[in-house]
Amino acid sequence: MSDTTRNTSSDYALKVVRGYADRDATAVEKALAGLDAARWTEVYAVLSGLLRSTISIMELTGRRWKLDDLVLRSDEVAAAAPPHYELAMAEATRAWARGDQLTMRALSDRDLPGAVHMTAVGVTVLGLALWGRAGLLDVLKEFSEAVTELTDHRAYGA
Repeated sequence: MSDTTRNTSSDYALKVVRGYADRDATAVEKALAGLDAARWTEVYAVLSGLLRSTISIMELTGRRWKLDDLVLRSDEVAAAAPPHYELAMAEATRAWARGDQLTMRALSDRDLPGAVHMTAVGVTVLGLALWGRAGLLDVLKEFSEAVTELTDHRAYGA
């Protein structure tokens, strides 16, 4: 059984966020290696959900960032991205900070892997700001456990 059939889309999404949290370019690359088009779409959907949840938590806690802080953290995390996505992520971060949804969509619509990387960086940057590295890793672990429990529950009809 290949790695891509054993792992769920949530597994890939969490691995890439962990890779970015660790600023480990090799882990980021390995987390998404060998995905087919359908799996890229699924991973993007999981990451988009994580991003929406993280933004909601950020809003509920009243946390706000200065643009400079957001861009700096994003640039630091995005350094682990494939080199051809670093500039796009910097542009997307600046667009997000300005509230420019049109530019963000245009950048992420260019290619699905790029959208996956941009979203993973967004989750990572906001997660690090909210919880710090250890807290973010704990949140990812809890999410993984919840998804596993839900999947097991559905598989066994419990």
